[in-house]
Amino acid sequence: MDWSRDLQDWPLNHLSRRIAHRPHLWHVQQTGTGDTILLLHGAGASTHSWRAMIPLLAENHHVVALDLPGQGFTRPGTRSRSGLTPMTEDIAALCASQGWSPSCVIGHSAGGAIALNLARVMPGVSTVVGINAALSRFDGVAGWLFPLLARFLALNPLTSYAFSAGGRPVERARRLLESTGSRLDEDGIAYYARLISDRDHVEGTLQMMAQWNIDTVLAGLERISAPCLFLTGENDRAVAPRLAETARDRMASAQVSQLRGVGHLAHEEAPSETAARVLDWLESFAPKAG
Repeated sequence: MDWSRDLQDWPLNHLSRRIAHRPHLWHVQQTGTGDTILLLHGAGASTHSWRAMIPLLAENHHVVALDLPGQGFTRPGTRSRSGLTPMTEDIAALCASQGWSPSCVIGHSAGGAIALNLARVMPGVSTVVGINAALSRFDGVAGWLFPLLARFLALNPLTSYAFSAGGRPVERARRLLESTGSRLDEDGIAYYARLISDRDHVEGTLQMMAQWNIDTVLAGLERISAPCLFLTGENDRAVAPRLAETARDRMASAQVSQLRGVGHLAHEEAPSETAARVLDWLESFAPKAG
């Protein structure tokens, strides 16, 4: 996405700024005061995904949302650090450089896996929320075929061009979103249409897919001591809700709560209810008066 052209009418652009911290040029939105909540979008999205939740969370918190490397407005300094582990390291380093000490990390889909990984490496993270968190390897033949296919696509310079140059981006975005079980309003669809029409964003998403390996997170679930809330969308067709239940059963302190009537993009379909679930859960850890 082009900073000078596309940011002008991007959601919450008045909160946006760029931060150069090796190896990337990050796009960050931050607002509010209080304990810090860090927001991590899923593969192929951007900070726009949190546009309705940020003001709600910021009423009593300092909220930081960022675009993952190569996606949205974050410019990658290298193509080799788009996997889960290097992204975790780079996000943690960015937070340290800015003096941010998130007490809570909220991640959607693949961002949920990064949030759990951050809880392993950042001592200050005391709570984690995963919204339709992608917490599984690909099953069966897809376990080796999909990563190889993604790597092939990411290495082919024509792939991102061909995908982003396709016709009728709004209709393509609508079909893509509906395939996940989500129904967004026209503005929400239009933002994704712009993203999937952007060659750099598509290439960044493909690089993330090609380098994705969740084995470290899955192997370390039992060692994550931070309490975790998994929110699942009743209609999610992208990530099976049972994955959250499996992760919960392996973790020291985790629970699952279902959001009814919404799909994979639950936090965009029902931002008020999602924010209320998160804030009520966080309130349960607040010191009691008296």
